[in-house]
Amino acid sequence: MSTAVAPRPPAQEWTPPLDADGLRLVLERFRAWKPLDIEEVFDDLDAAIGSQPPPVATAVALLGRLRRHLKQLSDITVADDSFPPGAEMTRLVERGVPLLEEPTPAGYRQAVGLARRLAFVTADLIEVLIEARYIKEIE
Repeated sequence: MSTAVAPRPPAQEWTPPLDADGLRLVLERFRAWKPLDIEEVFDDLDAAIGSQPPPVATAVALLGRLRRHLKQLSDITVADDSFPPGAEMTRLVERGVPLLEEPTPAGYRQAVGLARRLAFVTADLIEVLIEARYIKEIE
């Protein structure tokens, strides 16, 4: 008794998912990517909404860092289609969009005001993301 094995169908030729330009873009994004440093975020939140206003010399840099934190947290919120953000997360991300786009004020008081608004939205978003286990809290 012989058992004949059917011939295998020819394998399809593999096609890479991205062309050379697409791969370069992915590489650039990996190089520019910075992991979320939750301690740094909390330090900047404290600088913006703590008991003392930020020093004049660091207010603009603080604004930049707060914008980066809020953008990164917003990206984390909407990154996974399998786990869509809840209503509160969506509300906070939408609340942050105009703050991210607002130009940096020339005056110190206005810059501190924008930093505080960014900080409050960022703090609320962190709280919701920790509760939903999207990110870990400081151990």
